[in-house]
Amino acid sequence: MTKSNITLPLFFTLLFTLLTFIDVSTGAANVFNVVSFGAKPDGVTDSTGAFLKAWQAACGSVAAATVMVPIGTFMVKGITFGGPCKSRLKFQLAGTVVAPPDYRAFGNSGYWILFNKVSKISLIGGTFDARANGFWACRKSGQSCPPGVRSITFNSGKDVIISGVKSMNSQVTHMTLNGCTNVAVRNVKLVAPGNSPNTDGFHVQFSTGVTFTGSTVQTGDDCVAIGAGTRNFLISKLACGPGHGVSIGSLAKELNEDGVENVTLSSSVFTGTQNGVRIKSWARPSNGFVKNVFFQNLIMKNVQNPIIIDQNYCPSHKGCPTEVFFFFPPSFNFIKRYGPSPMAEAHIQRPTLLLIGQPNKTHQTLSPNWQPRPKPTYSNPSPTDSGNAGVEEAEARHV
Repeated sequence: MTKSNITLPLFFTLLFTLLTFIDVSTGAANVFNVVSFGAKPDGVTDSTGAFLKAWQAACGSVAAATVMVPIGTFMVKGITFGGPCKSRLKFQLAGTVVAPPDYRAFGNSGYWILFNKVSKISLIGGTFDARANGFWACRKSGQSCPPGVRSITFNSGKDVIISGVKSMNSQVTHMTLNGCTNVAVRNVKLVAPGNSPNTDGFHVQFSTGVTFTGSTVQTGDDCVAIGAGTRNFLISKLACGPGHGVSIGSLAKELNEDGVENVTLSSSVFTGTQNGVRIKSWARPSNGFVKNVFFQNLIMKNVQNPIIIDQNYCPSHKGCPTEVFFFFPPSFNFIKRYGPSPMAEAHIQRPTLLLIGQPNKTHQTLSPNWQPRPKPTYSNPSPTDSGNAGVEEAEARHV
């Protein structure tokens, strides 16, 4: 395996140090309640302007400040909370924010709630309901529809906490990080029907130092989608399903493309998903890469394809590139842990690794004759969950 510049124990140390470093509460003073700026908790009145005024007041405060959304239902159209701000901010919600009932109100903006260039911010609690049923119906009908909006997006943010947030019925992706650094996402719930189109749960790209822990994703597409430029990303205690599992890619969209590096997915459960973990790339030249990816302590129940590496990704099946296979360096560790219960083998109904696009190696099956490799060792205490001591660990490497 290619030696990493960052060892796994150091990776974990950096990530968990991050959590304690940025989790600093704002003071009780300087609370800007959106109702005080004219927001109406009736779910009908347009409160966009009031939310923006409360944000501007908090963002301009030289002392730590809080934007407060109290109990009630507030209708908000597309809005950008822009930075940089003068001090640390908390966006605290006790109520529910709903999108306009007409999905066409967003036009081609691409965003519903956008935090742009904001540092040292905490988004805490509350529910965001994009009410996308009409949009999904348009998509399924084959009519000409807008591209859809992401529900919550952080663009070029730094030192961000997202905790206890619920996102419902997104038009497309529920929560997106783009170009962010040092982000802790925990105890969030991202929910849309299993048949809703392209409703990714959590999407991260061009971001470094991200943790996504203790969260539930039930949606119609990827539970977690990992795009180009993602580094030092930890996912743990994820409950995924329904959905399409956890995906890296699609990659090799362009010749000059950033890579994906140092990704760990651990202690997570997949239930009724189309896929478990997947790495997908287009069959075209690219200088992108994927390395130092660890999948460990995963339980999969009724999962159609537990592990897929697809190097001929082309979802439309039309005009697909075929000129060069995109090569993944041999630095993946697929580590699966089978639980101590008598039904351990039922946790992964089809432990199969599908290799699509490798010359002379189209499919490789890990069962029924697959044998576990020796347990990997770590120079520091193992990052695996000590609460699962005694279970058998197996490792399979794509080489």
